[in-house]
Amino acid sequence: MQSQDVAPRPAPRSSADRIVDVEQAEAALVEHYPRLVRLAYLVLPPGLGRSRRVLTAHALAQRALPRGSASTPVIPAQNGGAGDGRDGDPGYAYIRLQVVRTALEAGLPLRLLARPRRAQLPPLLPQVWGLRLFPRSGGADELALDQRLAALSGPARAAYVLRGLERLPDGDVREVLTGSGVAAAEVTAALREAGQIPADRYALLDSSEFDACSLQARPTDLMRRRRYTRAALAAAAALAVCGTLVVLPGGGWGPDGAAAPPYAQNPAAEAALDPGRLVKAPPAAWKTSARTDFSVWPARGPLVRDSALLRRALAVWARPGKAVHVSATPDTPFGGPAGPPQLLYAGEVDNARVVILYDGLRIARYAEPQDGTAGAALDFARVDGATGAEAAALVLGRADGNVRYLTAPWVTKAGERDLSKPGAGVMDLTLTDGITSPLASPATHTGTCTTWNVLQLTDASGTHLLSDLGELVPARLTAGRPAAPREASGATALRTWAPFACSLADARGQGVRTVNAWGYTRQRLPDASGAATWVCTRAETWRGDGSRVLAQFHTPGGLWGAAVAKAGDVPACGPRDPHVLAGVLWKSKGGDWYLLAAGDKATASIRATGGVTGSGQGNLLALPTKQGAQAGLEGRLKDGRSISGLR
Repeated sequence: MQSQDVAPRPAPRSSADRIVDVEQAEAALVEHYPRLVRLAYLVLPPGLGRSRRVLTAHALAQRALPRGSASTPVIPAQNGGAGDGRDGDPGYAYIRLQVVRTALEAGLPLRLLARPRRAQLPPLLPQVWGLRLFPRSGGADELALDQRLAALSGPARAAYVLRGLERLPDGDVREVLTGSGVAAAEVTAALREAGQIPADRYALLDSSEFDACSLQARPTDLMRRRRYTRAALAAAAALAVCGTLVVLPGGGWGPDGAAAPPYAQNPAAEAALDPGRLVKAPPAAWKTSARTDFSVWPARGPLVRDSALLRRALAVWARPGKAVHVSATPDTPFGGPAGPPQLLYAGEVDNARVVILYDGLRIARYAEPQDGTAGAALDFARVDGATGAEAAALVLGRADGNVRYLTAPWVTKAGERDLSKPGAGVMDLTLTDGITSPLASPATHTGTCTTWNVLQLTDASGTHLLSDLGELVPARLTAGRPAAPREASGATALRTWAPFACSLADARGQGVRTVNAWGYTRQRLPDASGAATWVCTRAETWRGDGSRVLAQFHTPGGLWGAAVAKAGDVPACGPRDPHVLAGVLWKSKGGDWYLLAAGDKATASIRATGGVTGSGQGNLLALPTKQGAQAGLEGRLKDGRSISGLR
């Protein structure tokens, strides 16, 4: 059961309330439009992506006007403010309230049976075709603040922005959040949670990093766009041909044409839905097989002979009903199996009946409540080409922030370790018929990241680390040069990963197959306070494209590293292009600012352009500069090729 939205009773109008008409609201919107768009951009959930956040922020600001020419909403008087003409303006207060309310609604999860709110859907206007728009990149401080804001809840993020950007006292912040539909108890919790970020970061909210009106433009994936265009034209042509045949005299092909009734008189379709034909690998097949993949997993679980359960799982896979919650990793096909799939597990897990199937390309997990089939779920994940450590574990179930895995038959030992604390050791997990005891999962954690628990598995080939990123198949963690990565379970690899463990949150829900961390160089800091470490983390996906690259910077004595550059769908820091170049604005203990840049050991020279100019030989560069400076980086490799800095 889910709580329903309840309209609050209108409070009596006080003498401090003000009336605003449409003209006042429109004037306030036009005058303070950049400020309102920045406010919406900061409150919107970062999970939308920078380009969609920009368009949604503009849409929310433009939709904030009251409907109709005679609207006269009541605006509570508010104290405080920025002192720039917005204080005491009821029109601006009304528009700001609408922007915060709709931005918070945009962060609410979509529910299966609930009608979505307009703010939860992609905006109809404005729309940009063929381009990705995003604000200009800031420095390391802005990136760190963006990451900390992303870890807050929606109301807490709004509270921090209203405090820092709008300069509102807590009493007015509480009124705005309450007027935006946030419950009183949640408002108190949001104010407390927002206090976790220091107030000295408020000035960064005015940075170009969060200016959704001063934008950069880049093209979308041109090759994918061409493929989609060709596919759309082919589909339109096929639809036109089918429509013509349907209206032919005599009914064209007839009601179903040459097709048989659904899943009838079709041997392949009938076999795919017959639980008696499910493929079950022999228990000892993995011991003599040349492959170590999902095809040699035996069928496990106490319900592997429950034909009724297996039939329901197969039927839902082939044609899920409207009430079935279906999810899949990006670019994973939803369709039913071409023939009888392989059964990997059937049993009861955390008050649910669970069936896990494999068709050679995908893992399908069917789950239903123990007391019926209402609320059934069907999850898919691509696993094509998985072998060894990549085929060593599957998520069996999640409950109360914990996750339970089904491991491969060749796994001999399982444990849990905190990736952020390399010296903390491993806590052993029990293995019962290949099922681990529950361990804490970082996949659904939304607060400040202080730990990152991973699964450690041991088999005849060695020890491997796997991280839950919110999908059926955990991602394999490696470390070292892109051309020859090693398992992340060694002491050196664990030390490399420790300051950057929380950066794995950036890869959640992306269909990630492996994540490699490469400490590509160290750089002496200009104030002689030690040497900083430059690390590049690259997340590869099961589908091939969609890779995510982070250039990260860690100063001596710091607990966590900072992501200073981010890129997607680029070959940098990977086996095809094992080179990387990135920079960061760094403030010394004495208060001086520097542009620090570093490339891998194959970099022969680096040149800075734009707001900071200078060059140097070798793979390191340090130039004095000022706060907020914008710079581009270009490098040249020892073999003469050029390389651009990640942004």
